[in-house]
Amino acid sequence: MGTEAEIMGPLLAAGAGGVAGAAPETEVEEREAVPPWREQVTARGLAVSAVLGVLFCLITHKLNLTVGIIPSLNVAAGLLGYFLVRTWTAALERLGVVSKPFTKQENTVIQTCVVACYGLAFSGGFGSYMLAMDQRTYELIGPDYPGNRAVDVMNPSLGWMIGFMFVVSFLGLFSLVALRKVMVIDYKLTYPSGTATAMLINSFHTTTGAELADKQVKCLGKYLSISFIWNCFKWFFSGVGDSCGFDNFPSLGLTAFKNTFYFDFSPTYIGCGLICPHIVNCSTLLGAIISWGFLWPYISTKAGDWYPANLGSNDFKGLYGYKVFISVSVILGDGLYNLIKIIYATIKEIMNARAKQGRLPLVQVQDDDEGSKLSAEEKHLNETFIKDSIPPWLAGSGYVGLAAISIATVPMIFPQIKWYLVLSAYVVAPLLAFCNSYGTGLTDWNLASTYGKIGLFIFASWVGQNGGVIAGLAACGVMMSIVSTAADLMQDFKTGYLTLSSPRSMFVSQLIGTALGCVIAPLTFWLYWSAFDIGNPDGAFKAPYAVIFREMSILGVEGFSALPQHCLAICSFFFIASLVINLLRDVTPKNVSKFIPIPMAMAIPFYIGAYFAIDMFVGTVILFVWERVNRKECDDFAGAVASGLICGDGIWTVPSAILSILRIDPPICMYFKPSLSS
Repeated sequence: MGTEAEIMGPLLAAGAGGVAGAAPETEVEEREAVPPWREQVTARGLAVSAVLGVLFCLITHKLNLTVGIIPSLNVAAGLLGYFLVRTWTAALERLGVVSKPFTKQENTVIQTCVVACYGLAFSGGFGSYMLAMDQRTYELIGPDYPGNRAVDVMNPSLGWMIGFMFVVSFLGLFSLVALRKVMVIDYKLTYPSGTATAMLINSFHTTTGAELADKQVKCLGKYLSISFIWNCFKWFFSGVGDSCGFDNFPSLGLTAFKNTFYFDFSPTYIGCGLICPHIVNCSTLLGAIISWGFLWPYISTKAGDWYPANLGSNDFKGLYGYKVFISVSVILGDGLYNLIKIIYATIKEIMNARAKQGRLPLVQVQDDDEGSKLSAEEKHLNETFIKDSIPPWLAGSGYVGLAAISIATVPMIFPQIKWYLVLSAYVVAPLLAFCNSYGTGLTDWNLASTYGKIGLFIFASWVGQNGGVIAGLAACGVMMSIVSTAADLMQDFKTGYLTLSSPRSMFVSQLIGTALGCVIAPLTFWLYWSAFDIGNPDGAFKAPYAVIFREMSILGVEGFSALPQHCLAICSFFFIASLVINLLRDVTPKNVSKFIPIPMAMAIPFYIGAYFAIDMFVGTVILFVWERVNRKECDDFAGAVASGLICGDGIWTVPSAILSILRIDPPICMYFKPSLSS
């Protein structure tokens, strides 16, 4: 989601003016000692990164397979990395073993490695394009659905998933690494999430900051334990099937429950409500009210007129088709608008720079009079960032070499996509990666999924009916991986710049984190795949984007002929409405635009249901009240409480999956139905 800047607001506000992490002028003369880059990448740091990578991949998969909303976990990665290493060193000290000091550079490397690892759980498409290829999604759409062919099926397998991850995930790291100085120093792009994470890590490694960090860690541990114990308690009442337990508690009445309006006591969604901005949470609730409160009940009254009345609840020729395609139209409208906006902003900034200076960089850092105006601290940041350079020849040869391997390998995994199609994707990918990274630096909106959807449509229509569905989905994976990884890399370079971390250590940690993610992300997904009923629209793990991405690919091949009656007209209305709402958010004054909903957030409950929107709204109400009662305490601990709730829920998935694999069922089924008198 593109709202990390707002999510990180309290952290940004906590810093002093000027350059984030900068020391006061009185301390400038005493330059901070920076350890060599090899000492920033440590064995204990990599061990901690692997542990946190597993945890965060589990969390990301759960969110991806349930609602598709994944909040920024960068702060949690930095905080938990700090906690685990401090615990490690404290334990060794009690045993009389002296360990190396824990520096902010090592903390930054851990955070970077973890983000690179769990980022592949999202960009790897385990809840979207990759799952859209499987038999369950094919059957859900229907064998007789136009363009949905049995030959366009490829079920998940650890072998090809891990192989695909390795051949496509590293190219994004090499595509823009040569531009790190231009993006971070010359352009001075803010990368709000990276800046906020750097300020957090810098604060940990001061006396007062360490005290607050210890309190935050205790708070996180407390709510992690509460979340884990609550999930364990809920399990005993969840019975067999998908209709038992607290997850199906008709808290707002049985009539509302039938339209998915109920509170399901999920710590994860409450935690998301605490992290996400109020406007995101309110937008999801508004989308739930519009769709499940009015639109779907109205369309359901047209059964027998607009569509056959005897269709199943998951038949695309009926109400289910309206749910999916209207969701797609809103998502595409939002994505297209923001893509055009960011490309326009990028071109405008570059043209302004040329007009003012006659050359491309917005701020040219030199050792002349202009450079002398920089503060001593900023000079120190620049020198440290430039010192351990990554040779351009390494970036260029790495990209070309990896692209060659991928061009030869991807068609072996997906025969439907020919080598020249993969080559064409890699020719344009660096340009798209630059646009996305530049836009992320300006606005904090990572539009990787939008670029992926564009690639999906283009390649699906290019290949046509003979394999276009799988080719489009595979091309989506190639594009998403490069564009997303490149933006994450620049975000982490900004964090490293502000924490005096070597670009070389950051790049190495990205490589290691990506390698870990190529193994950990498929393995943790396989745990869910083996233990739970993934893709069941009536179950807990609906995998909503799997159906949406397959339908997009079919649309790319078949066009709009397969839509239900009046569906195209309704979709066109919501597509245009999405564009108009986004335009209103940009042209109205800030005191007005902050109350205008976000179409992308509104679209998610259209397909999934209203229950998670209610949970997130409960989280935002708690946050709103907390901000009014004690703003400082809220700023300090809201992120820790949210991370604890989410992490506890994520950890519970491991014993829950083991119990499911061993076929150990909960002893009680708590179920609600109308009384006999009613």
